[in-house]
Amino acid sequence: MDSEQETTLPTSPQDPTTPTQIPIIPTFAPIPVIPPLAPIPLPQPTQNGESGIPNSDSDGSGSENDDGMVDDAKESNGLSPIEVNYEISEESRVVRERHEKAMRELMLKRRAAALAVPTNDNAVRERLRRLGEPITLFGEREMERRDRLRVLMAKLDSEGELERLMKANEEDEGTGREGAGEEEEGLEYPFYTEGTRELLEARVKIGRLSVLRARDRLVRSRRKRDDPDEDEDEEIGVVLRVAEGLVLDCSEIGDDRPLSGCSFSKDGKMLATCSLTGVAKIWSMPNLHKVSVLKGHFERATDVKFSPVHSHVATASADRTAKLWSPDGLLLKTFEGHLDRIGRIAFHPSGNYLGTTSFDKTWRLWDIEKGTELLLQEGHSRSVYGISFHPDGSLVASCGLDALTRVWDLRTGRSILALEGHVKPVLGVSFSPNGYHLASGSEDNTCRIWDLRKRKSVYIIPAHSNLISQVKFEPQEGYFLVTASYDMTAKVWSSRDFKPVKTLSGHEAKVTSADVVGDGQWVVTVSHDRTIKLWSSRSSSQENPMDIDETGS
Repeated sequence: MDSEQETTLPTSPQDPTTPTQIPIIPTFAPIPVIPPLAPIPLPQPTQNGESGIPNSDSDGSGSENDDGMVDDAKESNGLSPIEVNYEISEESRVVRERHEKAMRELMLKRRAAALAVPTNDNAVRERLRRLGEPITLFGEREMERRDRLRVLMAKLDSEGELERLMKANEEDEGTGREGAGEEEEGLEYPFYTEGTRELLEARVKIGRLSVLRARDRLVRSRRKRDDPDEDEDEEIGVVLRVAEGLVLDCSEIGDDRPLSGCSFSKDGKMLATCSLTGVAKIWSMPNLHKVSVLKGHFERATDVKFSPVHSHVATASADRTAKLWSPDGLLLKTFEGHLDRIGRIAFHPSGNYLGTTSFDKTWRLWDIEKGTELLLQEGHSRSVYGISFHPDGSLVASCGLDALTRVWDLRTGRSILALEGHVKPVLGVSFSPNGYHLASGSEDNTCRIWDLRKRKSVYIIPAHSNLISQVKFEPQEGYFLVTASYDMTAKVWSSRDFKPVKTLSGHEAKVTSADVVGDGQWVVTVSHDRTIKLWSSRSSSQENPMDIDETGS
């Protein structure tokens, strides 16, 4: 207040004439209230990772200018300008980029999961075709193909190419509702290529031959089943007792380098072997006298086979060729076409065709008479190694380093079975004469017996302690099976219950190949120890006429 004031109070009752004056304490002026300071704007991260000052237009206190400074309105409130210009370290930038990349990937996955992708495989293929992508990749399955389409659609959506995506959706609309059974002609899978006239004629011949051979096999099987005089169990028992009596009859040095293949002639009177020197040799039985030498390959020889009809011999080599020879060493035909080394070879039961496998991931069928290639068959994802023809001539089995065994119909060219079960490369395959059993040997040390009627494995034989290099059924009735292994042994197994019958021990290195003569009386094995070993169940007195003459004298 500006001046003092006095207040006159009523007089006391004792002296009503004299007023009493009481001094009043003067009041102080109120303390001025200082208005609160405006908050200092703090930098806030924006979407592009840069720092900035929040806009204060809403409270009328000012705004941010282009240089990151508070404008004059801030200065009028008593605030000094603040400059925001932070430097980001290299480590922070890397972390920020990594985080942004992870966020983009997460958003892409979320977007992909939210997309509607057709479940019908035909619709998936059609949509991939509309988007200009390959409708299938080698070895790709249905779910993998659908996942690939999902990722592609999410990528297109994130890049803003919705128009292209919607166009694809409109064009294949209704494809998924047509049903899985309705296949368009242009989307038929597996796809086919047009074959030659020679291939068609060969398939017709193979079809006719296979029908006749299948008929004979079934007639023979029914006769054994219905004839009371036929006792199959007793017959199997006799053969197994013969196999159980196999002993080492002869051992011969086959070459200067390890041996890689062996094969008996159809009558069992000759034996062919090949080695890493690239040379094949013909031997007489049973004394293993060298008859002829087949020289012509420039690389190591990988396999050798006698024709089931003629006396011709076929050899395969790492020089990418297979050759056909006469028994006296005359070169008849050379089969060229493979892009990598050849693994195994096999003759068709008719003797008119030769099958070869190669590390170029294909197997091929050749016309022996003309020396031309009839069929180039793909289907394995890795190198193809083993091959075997069905005794009827209608089917062929191939196996390879993709741990898969495929069965093909030669009359149509279709892959009718893909036998999966081995966990490592499959190196040997053999059909049984009964027509429905197939044996395969693998690097996983097991031999699997497949039943073609059930389309699955019915026996798993833990056969050896190392990889199995060759499997071979006894060719007449298939009553026993021979397996060769890198554990330096070969073993004989009963085809009735696939129990072990005999172990053939004697090699000092890896056993690379084995073969069985027609009547099962002889088994031959070759090895990296360079030796040929002949196992026989016949007594030496019966086989050696010199011994009989000496005894008679």
